[in-house]
Amino acid sequence: MPKPELQRINSFLSAFARRQAARIAELPGGFAVYDDAFAHSRSNNQVIVETAVDSETLPAIAEQALGHLPHRLVSVLDNEVALACAGPMIRAGYTHSTYLVMLHTGPVPADGAAEEMDLDAIRVPLARRWRDILPNADDEVIRHLVDRREARRRGADVVSFIGARTEEGEVASWADLYLDPATGTAQIEDLITSEAHLKRGYADAVLATALRLAADKDCDTRFLTADAADWPRHWYERRGFSVIGHSHCFERA
Repeated sequence: MPKPELQRINSFLSAFARRQAARIAELPGGFAVYDDAFAHSRSNNQVIVETAVDSETLPAIAEQALGHLPHRLVSVLDNEVALACAGPMIRAGYTHSTYLVMLHTGPVPADGAAEEMDLDAIRVPLARRWRDILPNADDEVIRHLVDRREARRRGADVVSFIGARTEEGEVASWADLYLDPATGTAQIEDLITSEAHLKRGYADAVLATALRLAADKDCDTRFLTADAADWPRHWYERRGFSVIGHSHCFERA
């Protein structure tokens, strides 16, 4: 049986995906979300599996739901369901990635040196960072990856963009903060630092501010997700986050 915190987090993730979607299609074990305005964004056009599903039929379910798109993304929130689906999905040509659900169990910082800001303030550094990550992407792809944050405003009761500035006023690091005070749940998402400002404490300022704001809204379940195979998970662990579960993604071009 999943921990209560993990159940609450998975419910939050499902609700967020549904709320931000432009349209939804119900599917066995879950649903598909779509947003034509951000067709190049996989997270805005994907299948989400919430409960048990026939693992052998999942590739066909995904194909039916996403066949009109150049990509396939299937997110499976339950660890056991994902592991059961891994074989059929990999045989169907999907790559499998595991993500850690990390709960903040450390002390809440007294404050942070970052601030809430409008999306316009981070558009330029965000676009620049995406160009670093995807150097061959065209302008439309980059625009979708930046502007999709507008749709995220629909996903939760409170959606904030947190940023830390240099002394010159440039936004050096930023993240999303999603709050559901009714259930006491908060998610920190997409914590990013500009290449020119790495290892200078800006990400720490953003994280500390986000945690403080969440706690001030009585959100005791504060979480984020991190790639199980990448280094940031250790950075988060040193800042009071602990692994309480796993989610999975299956992707295919």
